[in-house]
Amino acid sequence: MPDRIRHLRQFCVTGVATSALALAWLALALGAAWPQAAPPPSLGLQSPAQQPVPQQIEPPPPVPAENPGLINEIGKLFEKSKSLLPTIKSPGETIDDLNARAKDAGDSLTNMARPSIMVKGRAACVVAANGAPDCKAGADKLCQNKGYKEGKSLDTDAAEKCSPKVFIPGRQREPGDCKTENYVTRAVCQ
Repeated sequence: MPDRIRHLRQFCVTGVATSALALAWLALALGAAWPQAAPPPSLGLQSPAQQPVPQQIEPPPPVPAENPGLINEIGKLFEKSKSLLPTIKSPGETIDDLNARAKDAGDSLTNMARPSIMVKGRAACVVAANGAPDCKAGADKLCQNKGYKEGKSLDTDAAEKCSPKVFIPGRQREPGDCKTENYVTRAVCQ
Protein backbone atom coordinates (compact mmCIF):
# COMPACT_ATOMS: atom_id res chain seq x y z
CA MET A 1 0.00 0.00 0.00
CA PRO A 2 2.72 2.54 0.82
CA ASP A 3 4.30 1.73 -2.56
CA ARG A 4 1.10 2.72 -4.32
CA ILE A 5 0.92 6.02 -2.45
CA ARG A 6 4.58 6.79 -3.20
CA HIS A 7 4.03 5.86 -6.85
CA LEU A 8 0.92 8.09 -7.04
CA ARG A 9 2.77 11.01 -5.41
CA GLN A 10 5.71 10.60 -7.79
CA PHE A 11 3.32 10.47 -10.76
CA CYS A 12 1.59 13.71 -9.65
CA VAL A 13 4.90 15.52 -9.12
CA THR A 14 6.09 14.44 -12.58
CA GLY A 15 2.82 15.58 -14.17
CA VAL A 16 2.95 18.96 -12.42
CA ALA A 17 6.58 19.45 -13.44
CA THR A 18 5.80 18.56 -17.06
CA SER A 19 2.81 20.94 -17.10
CA ALA A 20 4.89 23.75 -15.60
CA LEU A 21 7.60 23.20 -18.21
CA ALA A 22 5.01 23.27 -21.02
CA LEU A 23 3.47 26.48 -19.67
CA ALA A 24 6.92 28.07 -19.41
CA TRP A 25 7.63 27.20 -23.04
CA LEU A 26 4.26 28.57 -24.06
CA ALA A 27 4.84 31.79 -22.14
CA LEU A 28 8.24 32.22 -23.80
CA ALA A 29 6.76 31.54 -27.22
CA LEU A 30 3.90 33.99 -26.68
CA GLY A 31 6.29 36.63 -25.35
CA ALA A 32 8.44 36.25 -28.47
CA ALA A 33 5.41 36.19 -30.77
CA TRP A 34 3.56 39.31 -29.55
CA PRO A 35 4.94 42.60 -30.84
CA GLN A 36 6.09 45.18 -28.32
CA ALA A 37 3.62 47.97 -27.62
CA ALA A 38 4.56 51.60 -28.13
CA PRO A 39 5.47 53.51 -24.93
CA PRO A 40 2.56 55.50 -23.47
CA PRO A 41 2.49 59.19 -24.30
CA SER A 42 3.73 61.53 -21.62
CA LEU A 43 0.97 63.11 -19.63
CA GLY A 44 2.84 66.33 -18.78
CA LEU A 45 2.27 69.73 -20.29
CA GLN A 46 4.07 70.47 -23.48
CA SER A 47 5.19 73.83 -24.68
CA PRO A 48 3.78 75.09 -27.97
CA ALA A 49 7.17 74.54 -29.61
CA GLN A 50 7.12 70.86 -28.63
CA GLN A 51 3.60 70.22 -29.86
CA PRO A 52 3.57 68.33 -33.12
CA VAL A 53 2.55 70.16 -36.27
CA PRO A 54 -0.30 68.35 -37.99
CA GLN A 55 0.72 66.96 -41.37
CA GLN A 56 -1.65 66.81 -44.25
CA ILE A 57 -0.28 63.61 -45.81
CA GLU A 58 0.39 60.65 -43.58
CA PRO A 59 3.09 58.24 -44.67
CA PRO A 60 1.94 54.64 -45.19
CA PRO A 61 2.33 52.44 -42.14
CA PRO A 62 5.57 50.48 -42.13
CA VAL A 63 5.40 46.85 -43.17
CA PRO A 64 5.86 44.78 -40.03
CA ALA A 65 9.01 42.71 -40.05
CA GLU A 66 8.56 38.96 -39.83
CA ASN A 67 8.45 37.88 -36.22
CA PRO A 68 10.42 34.64 -35.85
CA GLY A 69 8.40 33.10 -33.03
CA LEU A 70 6.73 29.79 -32.40
CA ILE A 71 3.24 31.09 -33.21
CA ASN A 72 4.50 32.56 -36.49
CA GLU A 73 6.07 29.25 -37.48
CA ILE A 74 2.89 27.37 -36.63
CA GLY A 75 0.94 29.84 -38.76
CA LYS A 76 3.28 29.20 -41.69
CA LEU A 77 2.79 25.46 -41.22
CA PHE A 78 -0.98 25.86 -41.41
CA GLU A 79 -0.71 28.03 -44.53
CA LYS A 80 1.44 25.39 -46.25
CA SER A 81 -0.86 22.56 -45.21
CA LYS A 82 -3.86 24.20 -46.93
CA SER A 83 -2.25 23.67 -50.32
CA LEU A 84 -1.36 20.05 -49.53
CA LEU A 85 -4.86 18.96 -48.55
CA PRO A 86 -7.38 17.98 -51.24
CA THR A 87 -10.36 20.19 -51.80
CA ILE A 88 -13.46 19.14 -49.90
CA LYS A 89 -16.69 18.78 -51.84
CA SER A 90 -19.86 20.40 -50.63
CA PRO A 91 -22.56 18.07 -49.28
CA GLY A 92 -24.65 18.62 -52.41
CA GLU A 93 -21.77 17.67 -54.71
CA THR A 94 -21.06 14.59 -52.62
CA ILE A 95 -24.68 13.44 -52.80
CA ASP A 96 -24.79 14.06 -56.57
CA ASP A 97 -21.61 12.00 -56.98
CA LEU A 98 -23.04 9.15 -54.91
CA ASN A 99 -26.31 9.23 -56.88
CA ALA A 100 -24.41 9.00 -60.18
CA ARG A 101 -22.37 6.05 -58.90
CA ALA A 102 -25.50 4.29 -57.65
CA LYS A 103 -27.21 4.78 -61.02
CA ASP A 104 -24.20 3.34 -62.85
CA ALA A 105 -24.14 0.35 -60.51
CA GLY A 106 -27.87 -0.19 -60.97
CA ASP A 107 -27.55 -0.06 -64.76
CA SER A 108 -24.77 -2.63 -64.75
CA LEU A 109 -26.81 -4.89 -62.46
CA THR A 110 -29.84 -4.74 -64.77
CA ASN A 111 -27.60 -5.62 -67.72
CA MET A 112 -26.32 -8.62 -65.79
CA ALA A 113 -29.80 -9.63 -64.65
CA ARG A 114 -31.27 -9.85 -68.14
CA PRO A 115 -31.56 -13.50 -69.06
CA SER A 116 -29.68 -14.56 -72.13
CA ILE A 117 -30.35 -17.70 -74.07
CA MET A 118 -28.60 -19.46 -76.94
CA VAL A 119 -30.66 -20.13 -80.05
CA LYS A 120 -29.97 -22.13 -83.19
CA GLY A 121 -31.16 -21.30 -86.64
CA ARG A 122 -29.99 -19.84 -89.92
CA ALA A 123 -30.00 -16.14 -90.74
CA ALA A 124 -28.06 -14.51 -93.57
CA CYS A 125 -25.33 -11.98 -92.83
CA VAL A 126 -25.67 -8.82 -94.89
CA VAL A 127 -22.69 -7.62 -96.89
CA ALA A 128 -21.17 -4.41 -95.51
CA ALA A 129 -19.92 -1.52 -97.63
CA ASN A 130 -16.36 -2.88 -97.56
CA GLY A 131 -17.51 -6.32 -98.82
CA ALA A 132 -17.12 -8.14 -95.49
CA PRO A 133 -20.08 -9.92 -93.92
CA ASP A 134 -21.95 -8.07 -91.13
CA CYS A 135 -23.18 -10.88 -88.89
CA LYS A 136 -24.48 -8.61 -86.12
CA ALA A 137 -27.57 -7.87 -88.18
CA GLY A 138 -27.96 -11.61 -88.90
CA ALA A 139 -27.71 -12.46 -85.18
CA ASP A 140 -30.29 -9.76 -84.37
CA LYS A 141 -32.66 -11.16 -87.02
CA LEU A 142 -32.22 -14.73 -85.74
CA CYS A 143 -33.00 -13.61 -82.16
CA GLN A 144 -35.95 -11.47 -83.24
CA ASN A 145 -37.43 -14.50 -85.04
CA LYS A 146 -37.31 -16.35 -81.69
CA GLY A 147 -38.95 -13.46 -79.79
CA TYR A 148 -35.89 -11.69 -78.33
CA LYS A 149 -34.66 -8.15 -78.84
CA GLU A 150 -31.05 -8.51 -80.01
CA GLY A 151 -28.24 -11.02 -80.20
CA LYS A 152 -24.58 -11.75 -80.72
CA SER A 153 -23.38 -14.37 -83.13
CA LEU A 154 -21.63 -17.43 -81.73
CA ASP A 155 -21.24 -19.56 -84.83
CA THR A 156 -21.27 -18.78 -88.52
CA ASP A 157 -21.32 -20.83 -91.70
CA ALA A 158 -20.43 -19.98 -95.27
CA ALA A 159 -21.84 -21.44 -98.50
CA GLU A 160 -21.06 -20.82 -102.13
CA LYS A 161 -24.07 -19.90 -104.26
CA CYS A 162 -23.59 -20.27 -107.99
CA SER A 163 -25.70 -19.52 -111.04
CA PRO A 164 -27.06 -22.48 -113.10
CA LYS A 165 -24.62 -21.63 -115.91
CA VAL A 166 -21.82 -23.20 -113.89
CA PHE A 167 -23.40 -26.63 -114.26
CA ILE A 168 -23.41 -26.62 -118.09
CA PRO A 169 -20.91 -29.29 -119.23
CA GLY A 170 -17.78 -27.93 -120.94
CA ARG A 171 -18.36 -24.31 -119.93
CA GLN A 172 -15.50 -22.40 -118.27
CA ARG A 173 -16.25 -20.83 -114.90
CA GLU A 174 -16.16 -17.01 -114.93
CA PRO A 175 -15.41 -14.68 -111.96
CA GLY A 176 -19.02 -13.51 -111.44
CA ASP A 177 -20.65 -16.96 -111.60
CA CYS A 178 -20.43 -17.79 -107.85
CA LYS A 179 -20.55 -15.78 -104.66
CA THR A 180 -20.01 -16.70 -101.00
CA GLU A 181 -22.89 -16.17 -98.57
CA ASN A 182 -22.40 -16.15 -94.79
CA TYR A 183 -24.99 -17.26 -92.24
CA VAL A 184 -25.34 -17.07 -88.47
CA THR A 185 -26.18 -20.53 -87.13
CA ARG A 186 -26.00 -19.91 -83.35
CA ALA A 187 -26.51 -16.72 -81.39
CA VAL A 188 -26.86 -15.55 -77.78
CA CYS A 189 -30.07 -13.55 -77.41
CA GLN A 190 -31.24 -11.07 -74.80
